[in-house]
Amino acid sequence: MKSFYTIALLALSNTFMTFAWYGHLKFKEMKWFETLPLVGVVLISWGIALFEYFFQVPANRIGFKENGGPFTLVELKVIQEVITLVVFMVFSLMFFKNETFRLNHLIGFVFLVLAVYFIFKK
Repeated sequence: MKSFYTIALLALSNTFMTFAWYGHLKFKEMKWFETLPLVGVVLISWGIALFEYFFQVPANRIGFKENGGPFTLVELKVIQEVITLVVFMVFSLMFFKNETFRLNHLIGFVFLVLAVYFIFKK
């Protein structure tokens, strides 16, 4: 059950982080956002990223083996990176219609799955 909570919290945290890092690129289409100075954009992104920490920190604490969780530190990091890329791909395909998912992306994901396999192999 801790595995599920860890992965779910990591997925939520990465969703917020993706919006913080890349959402402002889409927000520029909104009228009020056009004239916002860069510092305003940074503060909005920082505010969104704050919520990322509300999920990331508990995920790592719950999931870390030395805290009674199922994952080593390296395993947590690999899980987080794979989730980050999956969330990013979904985000970019949903919000940026000019982005495409190509064969080289698929091949890269296959290599990521292989990386996960080798990291978790005992």
